[in-house]
Amino acid sequence: MQRRQYSNIMSVSKVMRLILIFLLISSYSFSQRQKPENYKRFDEKLLHFGFMLGGNTSDFTMLRELNAYEQYGVTSLTNQSAPGGQLGIVTTMKLGTPVVRLRFIPTLSFQERILNYTFMPNDTTEIFNQERISSTNLDFPLMFQFRTLRVNNFASYFLVGGQYTLDLQSQQDASQNFTDPFIKLNRHDWSGQLGFGVEFFAPYFKFGMEVKYQHGFRNAHVKDNAAIAQPIDRLYNKVWWFSLIFEG
Repeated sequence: MQRRQYSNIMSVSKVMRLILIFLLISSYSFSQRQKPENYKRFDEKLLHFGFMLGGNTSDFTMLRELNAYEQYGVTSLTNQSAPGGQLGIVTTMKLGTPVVRLRFIPTLSFQERILNYTFMPNDTTEIFNQERISSTNLDFPLMFQFRTLRVNNFASYFLVGGQYTLDLQSQQDASQNFTDPFIKLNRHDWSGQLGFGVEFFAPYFKFGMEVKYQHGFRNAHVKDNAAIAQPIDRLYNKVWWFSLIFEG
């Protein structure tokens, strides 16, 4: 048994060494292969403009009431993500050096989240209910972009920042319909964002692919006396963003 474990460890060690050697050789070869640089004057400009389009998957971080079963008859309450999309206008400003930039992307986004309930109002019958919560948002993210130096026509970057969101579809002040209840969300939200991306320089523009994670700081749930709202203590918005960005 000990010999077999030792053999497995040695095999894993050899594989890791081969992978490391391969990565080092590939990195060295890639860095040494010089290509004509596209859009050479990109980093000389203070401001760049463009547009962004992409998809998202949004969800909640949900905190339930501790006595949800005893008081409201809820045996199960889960949240589920759903896909959406977004379109934005990009403004990027160089902060002294090409590798540090400030990025502002006013965005119109469409998001949906799903809540699944199972109620047991008596001892014999379970009732399943699914609530879809849609939002049409105006998002205003302000991000710091930390970019690597260009390698030929390629660069990568890391993002960190915050976002203000205005939910145009919010019903926080609407009268509740108890025959067809709905979840109320706050119209205003604040959140933090982290992300990374890669950029490719074409002759006259720059094309980027980006992934971001967003999580709300503020409780988005407006609690009222509706049966689907009472078992929920807090809801925090969270979103994964997948974007294509074109800048000139």
